[in-house]
Amino acid sequence: MARVEPVEITEAGLLLRPWRATDADAVHRACQDPDIQRWTTVPRPYLPEHARWFVSEFSDRQWKEGVGAPFAVCDAASGELLGSCGLVSVDARRGSGEIGYWTAPWARGHGVTVRAARAVARWAFDDLELRRLTWQAEVGNHVSRLVALRTGFRIEGRLRLAEPHPEGGRDAWIGSLLPGELRDEDEPGPGGPGTLEARRAAVFGRPQPTLFATAGTGEVRLRPMEERDLDGILVTCRDADTIRWTSVPHPYDRPDAEAYLAYVRDAWAAGTSACYVIAGADDRFAGAIDLRLSAADPLQASVGFMTAPHARGRGHMPAALTALATWGFTTLGLARTEWRANVGNTASRRAAEKAGFRFEGTARAALNHRGTRTDAWVGALLAEDLA
Repeated sequence: MARVEPVEITEAGLLLRPWRATDADAVHRACQDPDIQRWTTVPRPYLPEHARWFVSEFSDRQWKEGVGAPFAVCDAASGELLGSCGLVSVDARRGSGEIGYWTAPWARGHGVTVRAARAVARWAFDDLELRRLTWQAEVGNHVSRLVALRTGFRIEGRLRLAEPHPEGGRDAWIGSLLPGELRDEDEPGPGGPGTLEARRAAVFGRPQPTLFATAGTGEVRLRPMEERDLDGILVTCRDADTIRWTSVPHPYDRPDAEAYLAYVRDAWAAGTSACYVIAGADDRFAGAIDLRLSAADPLQASVGFMTAPHARGRGHMPAALTALATWGFTTLGLARTEWRANVGNTASRRAAEKAGFRFEGTARAALNHRGTRTDAWVGALLAEDLA
């Protein structure tokens, strides 16, 4: 591996250069941005002295000790600061480095960070002779993930408790890039504009929306799950019918409900599932419904649901199923949503069929129900069925 020396890189309309003391004001202004404070480890509140330390003492030490390569990302023509991109760590013995970046709020939407990341990666492979770059971002940071995908990184998994955080340890996505995998600007691939990854990043990168449906008893709201729903979850998951037909833990205690809430929030952040509380006019917990995206087929999902005992027979679930399936087709680009239930669960089947799901048959020994393989009814709703 070659020695890490301060350089300037000019590529794709950008100038990447070492930080200067005169950058402090722009860095301070950029780091007031809520997204930078949410997804990076900058101090909060971010003060002028933090910016001065970053562009001088910290940056100079990284270059001098050869343990990092922090670049200011500037417009090549005007010199305006657009963001930060560089190697946040360099491991000379392993020939490996980790990339990190942020974009100033006034520079977003123009592909700045993708171009900068490609330039840094090209320099790291060609000049430093690194054999691998790694990338990490907190689970839920879909914008950073898209930049990594568009650069050519392969998302390889999830690293638990990857970063210390004021609110506790957070899990991170992790990916890697080898020299032959670096993507050019016009090369199609995962995460590009108009792709399914980009479409879903725009959905799961924002707060979970509230959906609305109409049941026989009036309007039904599908809203994100909250702490105030824990008591309703407890009552529902201790109900004999819920225990009989679902795989909720038995006995079911408050830590189980708290773990369920944590799972629901994490699944939305990861973009793997959308779980909603079903609520009537009084906004009281009336049930839960979950749309789980298939890991094997990105155009397929499955639904699961349970109704609170006090809300049964009111038509809430068919209305909620219709609303959530429609949202999955129109917003997430799904082609098929599948429903399964233990053979004999006529209430679940009735709700699914009222929502438009077509019964397709019985799958033998398809479910593991409390340690026993059981047959399952299977049905599905297709995107074209909505017409």
